[in-house]
Amino acid sequence: MKKFEGFQKGVDLGGWLSQGSYDREHLDTFITKADIEKIAGWGCDHVRLPIDYNIFETDEGELKNDGFEYLDKALEWCKEYNLNVLIDVHKVYGYSFYSGDGQEGFFDNEDLQERFYKWWERLSKRYGKLSDRVAFELLNEVNDKELSPKWNKIAQKAIEVIRKDSPDVKIVLGSYWNNSIDALADLDKPYDDNIIYNFHCYDPFMFTHQGAYWVDEMPQDFRIGYPGNIEDYRESAKATGLTRIQDYIDVPDSGFDPTYFEKRFANGVSVCKERDVAMYCGEYGVIDRADPKEILKWYKEINAAFKKFGIGRAAWNYKEKDFGLSDERMAGVIDELINYL
Repeated sequence: MKKFEGFQKGVDLGGWLSQGSYDREHLDTFITKADIEKIAGWGCDHVRLPIDYNIFETDEGELKNDGFEYLDKALEWCKEYNLNVLIDVHKVYGYSFYSGDGQEGFFDNEDLQERFYKWWERLSKRYGKLSDRVAFELLNEVNDKELSPKWNKIAQKAIEVIRKDSPDVKIVLGSYWNNSIDALADLDKPYDDNIIYNFHCYDPFMFTHQGAYWVDEMPQDFRIGYPGNIEDYRESAKATGLTRIQDYIDVPDSGFDPTYFEKRFANGVSVCKERDVAMYCGEYGVIDRADPKEILKWYKEINAAFKKFGIGRAAWNYKEKDFGLSDERMAGVIDELINYL
């Protein structure tokens, strides 16, 4: 299977230009040059940098320079420390993976889609010439399966727009169910040789999202271990109403073992091999409610599968956002854990 060269080991910078405060004080201090130096010291080759339209545009679509100033600065820092950058459009006007953002209408409104294409035209003109160290991710996490045909059509048009100015920049593309690996087969076949298929992995969800306040069915005091007892996962899913999460269904009665992620990735790998496309995991990680030693074990096992298949990846998240690897709670394991990013 192809490799996404230069994007094999990275971390996400969530909470800075996306999913955080848009106040200048926050934007000036949340991520600094020292953070980029630290990430490079972890042996990473790239960062995934989520961005929201709010920092770059008004709701009326007028450009703001603030966002570009921060993005340009990030690219300068990363160049200095030999880190590549995946620019990930996390939220556009009319759509966000998080329904609480109040963004809607994108998939059924041609005007909003044209604004999306214009946004990518601007990004492509500005950063497409940096294709030796910059890649583009079209849109973070399409949610519903029913949106798949619309998303394929929109993605195709956006890629065509980008290709006018950036013929060889790598373009990262995910499918529905929040970039589920199980949805990769429903993506259209790659537009060209510079398309990368993207998925996110938070399996098993009961472990990685234990106590998550934003998951409606999840009790905030719920805790479970990893690898844990598979019966506990099955019973907990029923008790909480989280039976829609199916990542534990095919696990044998003996429970999770080091081959779990290899098996979990197998179908996605087959799709990518068949279509001769590289594979990338743009997000994976464990919530800060879990035991750090169990988080370390989880990272070891998922990393083994990434390396076996040559899958590039970026861990969620470098700092805070309920998953922060650099947070104080991880101090006892981080020196070892960075070997398994």
